[in-house]
Amino acid sequence: MPVHEARLRRMLEASTWARALAPVELDRVASETLVRACPPGGLVCHKGEAVEHWIGVIEGLVKMANVSAEGKSTSYTGIGPGGWFGEGSLLKDEPRRYDIVALRESLVAYMPRATFLRLLDSNIAFNRFLIVQLNERLGQFIALVEHGRLHGPEARLARSLAGLFNPVLYPGVGPSLPVSQEELGQLVGLSRQRVNRALQELEAGGLLRVEYGSVTVLDLDGLRRYGE
Repeated sequence: MPVHEARLRRMLEASTWARALAPVELDRVASETLVRACPPGGLVCHKGEAVEHWIGVIEGLVKMANVSAEGKSTSYTGIGPGGWFGEGSLLKDEPRRYDIVALRESLVAYMPRATFLRLLDSNIAFNRFLIVQLNERLGQFIALVEHGRLHGPEARLARSLAGLFNPVLYPGVGPSLPVSQEELGQLVGLSRQRVNRALQELEAGGLLRVEYGSVTVLDLDGLRRYGE
């Protein structure tokens, strides 16, 4: 089995909805799903394009972003290993409303619309997964808006990190995530220096441990509630 296909298979087998599939259906989903490597800064998908795939991150880290008519860039959230996105646009059958940009070398899965719709029509576990996923995503964005308006940079960074370690949205992350301070700055719209100071404060509070090129979460619930 080619390396990319093997990695896709491992990602699928770790997904709650895929574990409920019969072996023959899992094989079919894997064979229909495309895998592509995206370089740092590369576009995983474009704003305004027709949505023809449900997209998952096998390896790496990508961000959901937008650029205003004035050229101002805004990042909404990061998406780590095991995460899937784009189901909202598929369900509404609308053009994609954001860009997805790879922050580092990433391996990305593209499930065709036909495969997604077949699972939607025939698999109860898949439908339950989508309900939970959409609910988690809604809660994540409400919290991001609240922290962005009511709290300082430390709380914004804490909430963004908590989102990256969400075990429902990104089951492949684990307790540690290889992420640089520059990448975190791109996710939350802060300078690398401001991210460094915020990380020091969160580390001093016992919420996480910073190591070279990675962050380990020690208190996920504390990160979610930081600043409240």
